[in-house]
Amino acid sequence: MSLRNSCLSRRISRSFGEAHKSSKETGLGAADDSVVSSTTSASMDSGAAAAHSSGSWAGLLPELLGEIIRRVETTEDSWPHRQNVVACACVCKRWREITKDIVKSPFLSGKITFPSCLKQPGPREFPHQCLIRRNKKTSTFYLYLALTPSFSEKGKFLLAARRYRRGAHSEYIISLDAGDLSQGSNAYVGKLSSDFLGTNFTIYDSRPPHNGAKPSSSRGSRRFASKQISPQVPAGNFEVGQVSYKFNLLKSRGPRRMVCTVKCPSSGETADDIKMKKAENAGCTILRNKSPRWHEHLQCWCLNFHGRVTVASVKNFQLVATVDQSQPGGKGDEETVLLQFGKVGDDIFTMDYRQPLSAFQAFAICLTSFGTKLACE
Repeated sequence: MSLRNSCLSRRISRSFGEAHKSSKETGLGAADDSVVSSTTSASMDSGAAAAHSSGSWAGLLPELLGEIIRRVETTEDSWPHRQNVVACACVCKRWREITKDIVKSPFLSGKITFPSCLKQPGPREFPHQCLIRRNKKTSTFYLYLALTPSFSEKGKFLLAARRYRRGAHSEYIISLDAGDLSQGSNAYVGKLSSDFLGTNFTIYDSRPPHNGAKPSSSRGSRRFASKQISPQVPAGNFEVGQVSYKFNLLKSRGPRRMVCTVKCPSSGETADDIKMKKAENAGCTILRNKSPRWHEHLQCWCLNFHGRVTVASVKNFQLVATVDQSQPGGKGDEETVLLQFGKVGDDIFTMDYRQPLSAFQAFAICLTSFGTKLACE
């Protein structure tokens, strides 16, 4: 132990002697040394306090920080590597603001990065390809972003929904957390409510679609039965769409016929921009299912799903727009499929959507296809 102390003392004295010698050579006196040392220590103390208060990573220059995040965003263009972009936004508030400015919306980039992207319109040219997996025992449905062309791989989890019986009608609670499917959860994003026959559905969003929007006045649409828990959590649900299946009273052969009316954000808007809009400016997009053709050789109704649907089912459908507010003049293109849904396995379905629909809206519309509809078949 004494040997260790003597070695340490020699090192300290040698370093002090060298420092004193260099100070003499440079012409600095003892007084100057004391002033410099005191000034340096004071500046170091203030810098340490600033670093402790805001974090060392937050002290990077804005140009350097922006270049770092921009490179990460460019190189990590697909999941699971995309989680590195999310990690940049989780460092601190400053990093989060710069990351949000750099990362573009799904319509412009074709990438889903943050949970807010699930309520923004998808890309226009190339649809997002997703998978829906059903658990019949628990009446639970899981939405995944397909990462490969294979139907067997799960992909990136996006949303989950569970069906509940509410008296004479059913409800689908949609959440960001597959383990917490309740309206009181912070992960709650919306719900789907049906009538007694299962032919008319209403889509509710947990957030107001525009500034001044009022929650639904029905008792079943309220999130909390008592007083609001937190002012940051909306106490009600906001109606953003309706789905109706037409009755087949004559029991004629043919697929289901459906009409959807949804309030879709325009392509250039963010979630904050949508909230600033007034109610009268929020237009609706009207969708209808694309009519299939009868195949004489196969003796069945057929649609071209381009290999994305492999099992014949009454649930399969393709939706086109008759009124599309995202297009000039609001006129829809009835040749472009905006949403297609079909069966590829016992409990596996594909869901491909594009602008102006969001992932949340497309998932809610596809949920309406599950369940028996005796009045429509």
